[in-house]
Amino acid sequence: QVQLVESGGGLVQAGGSLRLSCVASGRAFSTYNMGWFRQAPGKEREFVTAISWITSVRYTADSLKGRFTISRDNAENTVTVYLQMNSLKPEDTAVYYCAAARGTAAQFMKGEVNYWGQGTQVTVSS
Repeated sequence: QVQLVESGGGLVQAGGSLRLSCVASGRAFSTYNMGWFRQAPGKEREFVTAISWITSVRYTADSLKGRFTISRDNAENTVTVYLQMNSLKPEDTAVYYCAAARGTAAQFMKGEVNYWGQGTQVTVSS
């Protein structure tokens, strides 16, 4: 059974930090590109960041560079992906989704994803 289970969301004040985690299991996710998207109320889902399974190159939305960092830990049967978010702003408030995909980074950034997590809420208060 494929599972992408996010955790770590919550309420934080502006300027604070959060670290999200996503545990992926049920497939050979060590050979999948992994990443994060987010969806704010009334807005479309948008790409946040991704990390290549083969090169470990990171791709991050320009507006988030310098504040958001992705990392991954490949274990024998699971992959854990982390999203470290610093200097959070109220506009970062959204549901954050973990995602896994084969294919290119460009495809991933367009949302061409094989698997999604259920999402975790991040709320940043001003």
